Amino acid sequence: MDTEKARALLCAIEEGSLTAVSERLGYTISGISRMMASLEDETGFPLLVRSRSGVVPTAECMQLLPLLKDIVMLADNYEQTAADMRGLAQGSLTVGTSYYAYYDLFAKLIADFESEYPGIDIEIKDGTSSEMVSALEDGSVDFCIISKRPGGHEWVPLFSDELLACVPEGHPAAERKRFPVKRFAEDGFIEIYPDKETDNSRMLKERGIRPKVAYSTSDNFAAYSMVRAGLGVTCFNALLAEAFPDGVVYLPLDPPGMVEIGIALPKGMRRSPAAERFASFVKKRFG
Repeated sequence: MDTEKARALLCAIEEGSLTAVSERLGYTISGISRMMASLEDETGFPLLVRSRSGVVPTAECMQLLPLLKDIVMLADNYEQTAADMRGLAQGSLTVGTSYYAYYDLFAKLIADFESEYPGIDIEIKDGTSSEMVSALEDGSVDFCIISKRPGGHEWVPLFSDELLACVPEGHPAAERKRFPVKRFAEDGFIEIYPDKETDNSRMLKERGIRPKVAYSTSDNFAAYSMVRAGLGVTCFNALLAEAFPDGVVYLPLDPPGMVEIGIALPKGMRRSPAAERFASFVKKRFG
């Protein structure tokens, strides 16, 4: 199988559009269409359902996706390893993160890394820690900096982060030293990333607490703004709380809530030479 065709197919599934694939990979639209038709001829059945709104994978294609991702990943690893043997450091990396508070830090890391390894290109993806672990397992990211999640990956701990209650100034609990976690079931709770597994939802589930949800949002700043306006309380990682310090009060939880932040890496042959280099680079900086 031509790995470039497999790469184009994966890109088409991710983008949902052959036009977007042509722009991203630098081919003409007709060239991408021919690649997809050729791959479907080789496979023996349709891989994409085409419509005016774009493309989606067929059921048969979904069954092949894990193999297609492995083919592309191994081909990339082969090229990078061969380049290493020739004394060249090249390749591409997709790094996942759950903390936009780290974006400035990432930008500096990437700039320093690229000055040392100019042949390695880096892309950043964001999402919840659970989403990033799924992306790591399906090969969408090469490694990620997240809060600890279960899975078959290598885990490199970096530091611990504390979960904090965020309450409005003047809230009855604002003068307390700690915020009882059970109060999330009593006060109006502003839910962040509803229907997604987050550090908050995991902590509440582990403690058997069903929060009294007053509002929901998928934006941390919106949650902070609602708390500041007196619309309820919420819970933030200390890392994120540093970005929204004014007009609210942050309190440690009772009992305390801690999450471990670290690097999640694929194991064994799934790890590329470029990923090895960047992971080592990041460990030194965080260490």
